[in-house]
Amino acid sequence: MCRSIKTLRPPAMPEEATEADVRAAALQYVRKVSGFRAPAAHNQEVFDRAVEAVAQATAELLDGLEVRGAAARKAS
Repeated sequence: MCRSIKTLRPPAMPEEATEADVRAAALQYVRKVSGFRAPAAHNQEVFDRAVEAVAQATAELLDGLEVRGAAARKAS
């Protein structure tokens, strides 16, 4: 898909993903899907809404994921 989108969950990231990390991934996704790096003025609103929706869905996904064995690795 988009090579600049990085994995945002442990153990790929040593710490919890920040809001900025989630938003950057959402922006990259919307850019890739839309084919626009920066949308024209008449598309800006829908582009921004899509970034926000993807960021929200990503945050919900990360909050809900259970990474088994993560606690055991942290304790070592």
